[in-house]
Amino acid sequence: MQAKSVVMCSLETLKIDLKGMKTDEMSREFDLNDDFFEALDGSQLEHGALHVSVSIRKATGFYELLFHTEGTVIVPCDLCLDDMEQPIVTDNRLIAKLGTETNTEDDDVVTVDENEGILDAAWLIYEFIVLAIPIKHVHAPGKCNSVMTQKLEELSGAVRSGKEEAEEIDPRWSALAKLNIKD
Repeated sequence: MQAKSVVMCSLETLKIDLKGMKTDEMSREFDLNDDFFEALDGSQLEHGALHVSVSIRKATGFYELLFHTEGTVIVPCDLCLDDMEQPIVTDNRLIAKLGTETNTEDDDVVTVDENEGILDAAWLIYEFIVLAIPIKHVHAPGKCNSVMTQKLEELSGAVRSGKEEAEEIDPRWSALAKLNIKD
């Protein structure tokens, strides 16, 4: 098995030549940083440091790719909105087939143009990373921006007092409620 490690500077390095595989198994490794997220058009993430290992196995009629991604990305905290490091560890499996038709029904199978035989893994890896981010991301207790959390507490107190005022029944509604009670 041949292994190749690449320091990320261009999305071209994330293209995997499936047709050019000399052996039935091969592995590739990529170190992704802020340049990776900047190079992707439409990326919601901007910062991170991740290591991606890809194991590729050639079988009859298809290629099996196993992705292991580990590192951190920077996301805003849901409470204080300050940037925070979000650890990422994910394992993903993908089947690649050479062909001319595009199969969009199965998320785990991708068709690669048989004339080129090159799989562009950049956007796939990005999607694996994004899907590994938890829906809720908050700092560890006590690590949020204290100024922001204090302001949130003040504002939530104002909202609570506003609800209490709304719970007092308007006299007009009281009169209507009395009419409804009559039999």
